[in-house]
Amino acid sequence: MNAKLSIRSALLGASCAMLLVGCSGGRETGATDIAYVARDVESLYTAAKARLDRGDLQLAAGLFDEVERQHPYSPWARRAQLMSAFTYYAARDYTRAIQSASRFLSIHPGNRDAPYAYYLIAMSYYEQISDVERDQAITERALQALTEIVRRYPDSPYADDARLKIDLVNDHLAGKEMEIGRFYERTGQWLAAQLRFQNVIEDYQTTSHAPEALYRLTETSLALGIHEEAMRYSAVLGANYPGSEWYEKAYELMEEYAPERMGG
Repeated sequence: MNAKLSIRSALLGASCAMLLVGCSGGRETGATDIAYVARDVESLYTAAKARLDRGDLQLAAGLFDEVERQHPYSPWARRAQLMSAFTYYAARDYTRAIQSASRFLSIHPGNRDAPYAYYLIAMSYYEQISDVERDQAITERALQALTEIVRRYPDSPYADDARLKIDLVNDHLAGKEMEIGRFYERTGQWLAAQLRFQNVIEDYQTTSHAPEALYRLTETSLALGIHEEAMRYSAVLGANYPGSEWYEKAYELMEEYAPERMGG
């Protein structure tokens, strides 16, 4: 998706402002695979923060995980869980980011930072959205996660951003339906094509793909010899998108193949 870098940078700034405690110094570990070495919670958390500040994201995430492992009942563990989720997200390790944020929510469902944890989960799915030619399972999960933020925290700033992204995700899903529908249409599978185009106007009618979907329904209805349906779709297209190129094309199509319906 576009603007990934700016989104990630914004999240980094926001999370550091909200979550990091004012710690400095402390020991650092150079181990890539973190071995268990007993340390007090403050120095362990500080080591994780230092690694995060230096951009050593995977090791920082591992150290935040270690805070919880060594000191599970400490108040620091709660902060470390969420910082682990963010750090994995920043490292583009989205699976672990989702796991860490989900773990935080399972242990602290009513915490004041719960909205942010839900947002991290949604963003981890959102940034994995692929192009319309691939399977859209991740896109569906992103939509579910974004919708959950709006449902749970409708007045939060995360909900405002989620609403914008829901529109983009719906447009993406509609694009997938259109891509499949066009394929069926090219291969003469008119009924299968119609089902896809109908999905767009029923489930994604506010997206940018709706005018073309109505045109394609006009087109496929004519191909099936259902002139009444073609007229109905072209009329809906004209009523809702009178100045669009798709209505002009639909009108020309109806004049050519069903002139009696156009008064010709």
